[in-house]
Amino acid sequence: MNVLLIGSDIRGVARDVVDRFNTTGERLDTRADIMMLIHIPADRHRIYGISIMRDTWVNIPGYGASKINTSLDVGGPGKVVETIGGLLGTKIDHFVMTDFGGFRNLTDALGGVDVNVTVPFTSTHETFHSFPPGINHLNGQAALEFVRERYAFTDGDYQRVRNQQTYVRSLMAAVVGKLGDPVGAINMVNTLAPHVIVEPGFDMTAMATLAYALRGIDPAAALFITLPTAGTGFSADGQSIVIPDYGGIGEVAAALANGTLDQYAAARGL
Repeated sequence: MNVLLIGSDIRGVARDVVDRFNTTGERLDTRADIMMLIHIPADRHRIYGISIMRDTWVNIPGYGASKINTSLDVGGPGKVVETIGGLLGTKIDHFVMTDFGGFRNLTDALGGVDVNVTVPFTSTHETFHSFPPGINHLNGQAALEFVRERYAFTDGDYQRVRNQQTYVRSLMAAVVGKLGDPVGAINMVNTLAPHVIVEPGFDMTAMATLAYALRGIDPAAALFITLPTAGTGFSADGQSIVIPDYGGIGEVAAALANGTLDQYAAARGL
């Protein structure tokens, strides 16, 4: 199963904005800050995350060349799914999307998360939160600043993506810790559901069933990969972009299709 996680920079209520888009086709006036494909093998022995950098320059179906995060603005979550699915040559079964407010509330609903800060920094966002090295227990606002920050790092978005992966691993640990039985899984989904948007058909029962099936997963063993890039540059119209490494992307796509992500990562020391 492939589940696409989308974190949008919508300042309002994402559910209302998406509903308006579905009704009128009006552009969302938002971008995707987080895009991560979560791959869950049939044996449920391990979870894999593939991060896509938001400024990666790609062809958005029906729109043209642009940063991949623009796909959310021009076509809603479905267009993000279509674009990333096409880039990786894979079917994406479900998407889960949240906005800034939902992200904060989701983290707080879990009682916060513990993240291991390997690159200490001070946020340039709302509260200028300080992140010292080591384990930090983050509430919703601090977690939001943790996954959004790029200006504090010499390599900008690259460290931001690594921090997003750290957060998702910690989020999984917080969730798995509450999945001891089917009732616990249902209660967990009921807690998280108000803060996320999913596509029609991925209902509460389906989410709870999937959550319970993952109760034995070790989040510490999750493997995260960042989709290969060929550095940064500028588009013809002067935008700062991340240049895709299509050869490397093809290798990730093949490993995803063949169930060999472990071997792919080991060969590259990941």
